[in-house]
Amino acid sequence: MSTITRYNFQDIKEDLTSKMVFIGGPRQVGKTTLALSLLKNPSKQNPAYLNWDVLEHKQTIRKAEIPAEQDLIILDEIHKFKRWRGLVKGLFDQYHPNKNFIVTGSARLDYYRKGGDSLLGRYHYWRLHPFSVSELGSSDSIHDLLQYGGFPEPFLKADKRFSRRWNRERLNRIINEDLRDLENVQDLSLIELLVDALPDRVGSQLSLNSLSEDLDVSPRTVDRWVSILERLYLCFRIAPFGSPKIRAVKKTNKLYLWDWSIIEESGIRFENLVASHLLKFCHYTEDREGHKMELRYIRDTDSREIDFVVLKNRQPLFAVECKLNERKLSKHINYFQERTKIPKFYQVHLSDTDFGDPEKGGRLMPFSKFAQELNLP
Repeated sequence: MSTITRYNFQDIKEDLTSKMVFIGGPRQVGKTTLALSLLKNPSKQNPAYLNWDVLEHKQTIRKAEIPAEQDLIILDEIHKFKRWRGLVKGLFDQYHPNKNFIVTGSARLDYYRKGGDSLLGRYHYWRLHPFSVSELGSSDSIHDLLQYGGFPEPFLKADKRFSRRWNRERLNRIINEDLRDLENVQDLSLIELLVDALPDRVGSQLSLNSLSEDLDVSPRTVDRWVSILERLYLCFRIAPFGSPKIRAVKKTNKLYLWDWSIIEESGIRFENLVASHLLKFCHYTEDREGHKMELRYIRDTDSREIDFVVLKNRQPLFAVECKLNERKLSKHINYFQERTKIPKFYQVHLSDTDFGDPEKGGRLMPFSKFAQELNLP
């Protein structure tokens, strides 16, 4: 991890010249490590690093005894303090611009920061994603990413047994710690059953009715639980993209996981990897440039489908179809290109084949090359 510079390192460094930076994202995605890398001495023993979970640090934070010789202070897990927003606001107003602050934490930070506006205008928020092909700087890395996922610890360990144990422990902590702290869910065992069921639903239209029958709860309850899991960065849903010239599906979402390594079927796992890379692109563009970005999919009532469409300020930029080792362009690309205003269509895979024109019938190309040419973070 220490040898990999995260994709938003320079952007965060620039933001810190004017405002605080909040770093959110999934549990164990590397938020604290990223924050520490911005210090001159990147270590948890650095006096600039203050963790609310450490008793000594907690007392220092509450007394506002900020180290005098440090110009950048990291406040880790501070959102566990009930009045953290007021405390951080006071510290920023007192010490800025001579000192600045990075606030990091688990998914709860993103959850809690929306509860009030006392910090409005004082910080930039960044969502940290798992590793991606472009970030690792090697096209060969995609095979390890497929197998071990993009979370730093299991990826760098590259051990199947370790990865399985890590995944189980992470899911347990999300359900029994993060979820319990945030939501009043009476039966966590049913949430665990839902989490176990989600990998088999990846890449297909998500039927709340089917899940509700399996769990013996209402579709509304299932929808609420999935929304909770989205806020905890366990999964994400994408909505369909409509067009007047196609009979598009308009309501049913598709679901993907932040950790695609737990998906058994290789084609679906690859599709989820691509979805995660595109979501990372959307979040990075939003966090850096302020544009409204959306990740969607196209499907009509005759079951013609393209896996993903990326929109910027409600206008489509490009569409992406995923085929693990397909050597022919999907006929659905030409169909939708004639009937929508999507300017470019790509079909990505893990082979070496590369031909076609994205503006005329579509381009079939290796995913690693696609990520490089489109500057995916």
